[in-house]
Amino acid sequence: MEYKASHILVSDRALAQDLSRKAKQGADFGGLAREFSTCPSKSSGGDLGWFGPGKMVQAFESACKGLGVGSISDPVQTQFGYHVIKLTGKRD
Repeated sequence: MEYKASHILVSDRALAQDLSRKAKQGADFGGLAREFSTCPSKSSGGDLGWFGPGKMVQAFESACKGLGVGSISDPVQTQFGYHVIKLTGKRD
């Protein structure tokens, strides 16, 4: 299974929770990523493109497996910080 996702990466858990809540309430995910994310993907609205098994850290990949297309995660902690993930595609 391959996934396509966008994310917002921040260092603060409270900020990640706030951004997740705003995105789930309909705020523009790409706009939030461009404004708040510390990842270079912020310039493309957080888009990470397609990736397969083993390409992302385990916690990130596990979160993607549990999301439906179009869904937004609660904050996911990795060694990079806190991610808010929006799953934008799945394919076999």
